[in-house]
Amino acid sequence: MFAKVQREYFYLPMLIGGLQKISLIDFPGKIASVIFTQGCNFRCPFCHNGHLVDPAKFEATLSEDEVLNYLSSRKGRVEGVVISGGEPTLQRDLKAFMQKIKELGFCSKLDTNGTKPDIVADLTRSNLVDFIAMDIKHNLPKYDAACGVKTLVKNIIQSINFVKTCGVDYEFRTTIVPGIHRGSDIVSIAKSIRGAKKFVIQEFVPDHAMDNNLRHEQHEIEESLFCFTHRAELENIRAECLHYVTDFEIRFAR
Repeated sequence: MFAKVQREYFYLPMLIGGLQKISLIDFPGKIASVIFTQGCNFRCPFCHNGHLVDPAKFEATLSEDEVLNYLSSRKGRVEGVVISGGEPTLQRDLKAFMQKIKELGFCSKLDTNGTKPDIVADLTRSNLVDFIAMDIKHNLPKYDAACGVKTLVKNIIQSINFVKTCGVDYEFRTTIVPGIHRGSDIVSIAKSIRGAKKFVIQEFVPDHAMDNNLRHEQHEIEESLFCFTHRAELENIRAECLHYVTDFEIRFAR
């Protein structure tokens, strides 16, 4: 059974659910602040940002002025701003907000699930995006199960193709979850983004997963990488993926 995502949570006004003032890892090569938007059209069971996804868990928002004033005070110290979520492309005022960030002189990175390719393209062609990180939830035939909702896979494919050719820096990334992904799935994902500059697989952290079962099942597993595969197998997967992508990165959470 897939979750039903209410239509009223599509194309939200600019709802800012959180601000990480300093990050050294979220924007490659830059000291950045990370802005987290509320609302998402996926219900991935392994999502660790449930308070930004489930409207029942939404907390008080930050105002645009509060966030922009902070960023203005950090010019010369912070180089970039990451717009994450939730899913930022659902925000009705996203373009205007990103224009304000650009006017302050910051580089910007967009984190997206790729379900709104027209919005990603418009932001990029308007020179509002300097880096795109697109999450690939699973290989394409298994997308619905990974996302917890019915997915327009054609939109995912359209976004993949755009990101690869748009001319701004980018990475595709997949969070590897035991019981949801297998080693063969990683290779299938690499095939689906064939020709990509960079593919990152990242370790699943169960602590705040939306699905309580995923939280409890994984705490006891410590010896194997990504909780399902050993180092030698992981290196074999890397070698297979490098037939399809230029750079393959294994990103550990700890």
